[in-house]
Amino acid sequence: MSIDTACSVEGCAKQSRKEGMCEKHHWRMRLSIPRPAVKPPCSVAGCDKLEKAKGLCSVHYDKLRRHGNPLLGGRVGIAPGTAELYFREVVLAYEGDECLIWPYLRVKNGYGYFRYGGRQQIVSRLVCQEQNGPPPTPKHEAAHSCGNGHLACVTKRHLSWKTRTENQADRLIHGTSNRGERSGSAKLSEGQVREIRAMRGQMLQRDIGKLFGVGSRTICNIQAGRIWKWLK
Repeated sequence: MSIDTACSVEGCAKQSRKEGMCEKHHWRMRLSIPRPAVKPPCSVAGCDKLEKAKGLCSVHYDKLRRHGNPLLGGRVGIAPGTAELYFREVVLAYEGDECLIWPYLRVKNGYGYFRYGGRQQIVSRLVCQEQNGPPPTPKHEAAHSCGNGHLACVTKRHLSWKTRTENQADRLIHGTSNRGERSGSAKLSEGQVREIRAMRGQMLQRDIGKLFGVGSRTICNIQAGRIWKWLK
């Protein structure tokens, strides 16, 4: 059998109903709680959805995050031929030294692309070909001297053909390489790799692996110089 208790508000003898208070005092408490402010509408013209982030609704914010522009992608995409027109009249005509950023669609790694010649193509590669001629081999990459390829730079003066090895070396200089601890799949830091090397011959590899949360094969490969060999 439940035991009736009095309202917790001093001087009130009414029976407690909710959260230790009678109906009247519980209602007054609810009315006194500040209500969350109503979010403003999306800043995109014609959109009446409420803001999620950066002045945009969830749909337009997702387009901004994916494509760098809240009006790109999906049903609010660009008109057919717009990107190609921009490529020909703006990108190829640009003679400046500053980074010219592609304002349309981008792949996951940030490089701009659009449909050209009947298929989707990376803009920086097309620009490099217009500026420097065809690549020496199909494996040559359009390298950015500015280090901003991942930000969709398409300035022709910044582009040249380089091998993958040369391009990776440039990324190290620019600080945009994702090798080592910058890789999303990396389990070890550079400092830990150096520690593992220093422990060679002092402990069993399986015991070292347990200390660092990796397998003995990884420890073996590090100590033998088969992986992380670039790290001094």
